[in-house]
Amino acid sequence: MRHAPIDQQVIVITGASSGIGLCTALLAAERGARVVLLARSERTLDAIVATIAAEGGSAHAMCVDVSDRAAVEAAAERIVALHGRIDTWVNNAGVAIFGRLDEVAPEDHRQLFEINFWGVVHGSLAALPALRASGGVLVNVGSEVSDAVIPLQGMYSASKHAVKGFTDALRVEQTRVDDQPISIVLIQPTAVNTPYPQHARNYMDREPKLPSPLIDPHRVAEAILDAAHKGGRETKVGAMAHVDTAMSKFLPRLADRMAAMQASRQQRDEAPRDPGGTLFVGGESGRIHGVDGSGEIVDPT
Repeated sequence: MRHAPIDQQVIVITGASSGIGLCTALLAAERGARVVLLARSERTLDAIVATIAAEGGSAHAMCVDVSDRAAVEAAAERIVALHGRIDTWVNNAGVAIFGRLDEVAPEDHRQLFEINFWGVVHGSLAALPALRASGGVLVNVGSEVSDAVIPLQGMYSASKHAVKGFTDALRVEQTRVDDQPISIVLIQPTAVNTPYPQHARNYMDREPKLPSPLIDPHRVAEAILDAAHKGGRETKVGAMAHVDTAMSKFLPRLADRMAAMQASRQQRDEAPRDPGGTLFVGGESGRIHGVDGSGEIVDPT
């Protein structure tokens, strides 16, 4: 199903203050979309909007915690009041925890699910009336671990499995049962070079990292904007996303053994920098990438 060109769209992006969300927002604005950025990081959002405006783009920001359903619903209503419609809503906000499942505090597990899963639910249901009216697109950012798993990020994997199940069920209800003229697309990237590890809650005694190879976040942003225009069902981004999801489906025992090998590949040889991360507070790094070309952490300043 084809949808409006990007330069004719109002695009809402959650988790837009860093990483994939920020990359998508900048790319969408560059291509002429009216962009609305949602995140908990008010100062960073204001700076991003100023940057987009200085380059001739159209954007505004709302400081919203996606785990607060009332706040997300109010944001959706305000966006429609300001712009008259929503063409694409991207549920991208997410947080991470590095640590064994039996060692992570229950309140941390729960907070991760509040953002990663319930944030997607809140955004999806809040956006649906506007998307049905515009014949728009809902894009939910899952992961290769919506099908596979990775040790030391167990609850993150569980949350992304839940995102896939919710997205698939919502798609069937909306497009098959009710025949609504909308697209509901799941994006499943492999490991991406964003500040995701630096923002994570960390229970390890070393600074966390994602196993290589990492793909550039612009590839995920391109997939999101492609879905915003062309619709679709699901898109895997990166070769390893195809390999890992296929292995989990067809060779699950081998997939388990391969996943176990990733445990030792998720730690840098240095002490933790910020073990608390952004699990309970907004991050203000405003960075797209997490590491530079040599694999060193990008200076947050």
